[in-house]
Amino acid sequence: MTQEPATEASPVRPLTADEEAVVRALPRLVHGLPRAIDAEMIREQGLSTTEYLALMHLSEAPDRQLRMGDLAEACEMSLSGTTRIVNRLESQGFVRRVRCDHDGRGWRAALTDAGLARLEEAWPTNLAAVRRHFLDHLAGLDLEQLAAALRNVAT
Repeated sequence: MTQEPATEASPVRPLTADEEAVVRALPRLVHGLPRAIDAEMIREQGLSTTEYLALMHLSEAPDRQLRMGDLAEACEMSLSGTTRIVNRLESQGFVRRVRCDHDGRGWRAALTDAGLARLEEAWPTNLAAVRRHFLDHLAGLDLEQLAAALRNVAT
């Protein structure tokens, strides 16, 4: 939700103590949460969160394939960063590249059976980390309302 610029008729309101606490906690969440989950994934699975997310998005795609640009967008990464992730996953046999049917210049990343098995193996670790570092701290909150608010902020 956008707010109109302050005018003489609508001065800028100072933050309440609760608003201030949320605003100050947000950067710690944005930076700390992914790091905590990533550290756990690497320690327990030898798989980064980014690699996990690439496998997850591919598993959810039609025919378990996505154009490289679409995978980059889904993972919220640059195309070059996605290419590096796909290279790593491909070297481990979890992903393969296939030419796009309708566009001979384009490539798709395709999840292999080994990649799907690796995702299923890593899923419990990721789920436990997400619960421990994030969801368990939201007990008692209206998660539907929180999700809607977060989507509004993101757009």
